[in-house]
Amino acid sequence: MLNSNVLRKLDMQDLMVFVAVYEQNSVTEVSEALCVSQSTVSYCLKKLRNSFEDELFINTRTGMRPTYKAGSMYPHVLKIIESINLCHAGPSAFDPTSQPVTFNICAPEYFEQLILPRLLKDFAFADLPVMINMHKLETDIPAEALRDGSLDLVIGFGPNFHRSHGDFNTRTLLRDDLVCVFDQRATPLETRLSLQTFVERRHVFPTPWMSTTNMVDGWLAQQARQRQIVARANSYSAALKMITGTDLILTLPRRIQQLLGNEAIFDHREAPNGLPGFTLDMHWSQSVDQDSANTWLRGQVIKACAAPLMT
Repeated sequence: MLNSNVLRKLDMQDLMVFVAVYEQNSVTEVSEALCVSQSTVSYCLKKLRNSFEDELFINTRTGMRPTYKAGSMYPHVLKIIESINLCHAGPSAFDPTSQPVTFNICAPEYFEQLILPRLLKDFAFADLPVMINMHKLETDIPAEALRDGSLDLVIGFGPNFHRSHGDFNTRTLLRDDLVCVFDQRATPLETRLSLQTFVERRHVFPTPWMSTTNMVDGWLAQQARQRQIVARANSYSAALKMITGTDLILTLPRRIQQLLGNEAIFDHREAPNGLPGFTLDMHWSQSVDQDSANTWLRGQVIKACAAPLMT
């Protein structure tokens, strides 16, 4: 709030006149520099004098001499004008080359295996001082951490895997489906598994996040069927090791199977008809939608998702 109601009558032109008179010591030169009449300059000075209860500038043979108060006011008025200019210009654009920056992303292993290596390769190629801190996705989107800025992005599976939030924006990054992976010596002859073959085999389940539900068992329940899970792995790589030399089945995202499923050891078959695919979705808070650093990061993730699969 202003200390005095009379200050409310001042405008930016008054402050610009103050600075110009202080720096140029001449009403004539100020009127020419600001493209206003001398009478306008005189009127602005009158308002300034009334508002600050001081003569501010004294007319002498050598020009307009500032008073002590004008001298003390000058740096503050300059700062006001600078702040107004900054407001008009908006925040400066994010420059990833200017200084080291750390981004925090919460995502499942799928993102770390497929997308993060591409991001880091791009950053290294451009010699960018960018660090990515990964946080494991658990049962649901860590909404509060996304709201308070502790996390820059959350990457999750969709559609409708996680509770939606009205203050988050979401973009689908890519789509994928599931395939059934076997040790080569235990691969069924059929190119697409029947539902019966699928449920008869014992399964290893790689848990992409800390959740008691998953798309495979949810779909099987809709068919009034269930599978026998003999082991739950914490990673895709560990799950692949578990089925080596056995007749166990592992259901993996196709892109993960292409990346990690060594063809000398493993083979795969198409999943039963009707088993749904999924999306990889990116979530961010609406409060950072226009933030240049967050916008840049989202663009890098989108570009990495569009790149060819790294092997």
